[in-house]
Amino acid sequence: MPSIKKSSLVDQVYDTLRGDIISLQLPLGSRLNVNELQKELGVSCTPIREAINRLQLEGLVTNETNIGASVLVLDAHDVEEIQQLAMTLHCAAIQLAMSKCERNDLLAPMEKHLKDYLRARNVQSEVAAVNHLVGVFYHCCGNRRLDKSMISLQGQQLLLRYIFATCREDAKSEADFAPLLAALREADADAVCSVLQDYTDNCTPVILKYIHEKGGRH
Repeated sequence: MPSIKKSSLVDQVYDTLRGDIISLQLPLGSRLNVNELQKELGVSCTPIREAINRLQLEGLVTNETNIGASVLVLDAHDVEEIQQLAMTLHCAAIQLAMSKCERNDLLAPMEKHLKDYLRARNVQSEVAAVNHLVGVFYHCCGNRRLDKSMISLQGQQLLLRYIFATCREDAKSEADFAPLLAALREADADAVCSVLQDYTDNCTPVILKYIHEKGGRH
């Protein structure tokens, strides 16, 4: 981890730890020792503790009495719950966005993010492109509470997407999301949801295999 400059310390510590958790540089179940983090990041314990509290609210960290803070540990049930809730929110955002926006207002950014996805040369860029692609619906849905609900789950979903992008055996392709664009052009919200559900279903076995091999809860 890089040393952190003394400005907006809580935000910087939070961003650093969150990025390391989502990218698996801090593996699932890793202990977050405040004293060690002080030395690594070059800051006092106060911003570290505040950042850990924020990560706990986001569900990326657990903090148990007499044990301390650790990166979350996942099992199959956790993955199922995260994916189910995310898809419920995604479908709500899709339905609202497609009922309120012109097709071109959705298609133009979708086409851009699909190109970014296909051009991605690393896992981080690939995951960011998928996040931006799905995020188009939230930006256009006009429901701030729905958007905030997704933000509270976003860290866990990004973690799952990172696991999938890291561990998938097949290469990413236009076929992953091109059907979504076709469904958008047909103004078929149910079909858009179905495409996203298919992508989620394809991710899940890869994620579960990773968790099993890395010793997640069973």
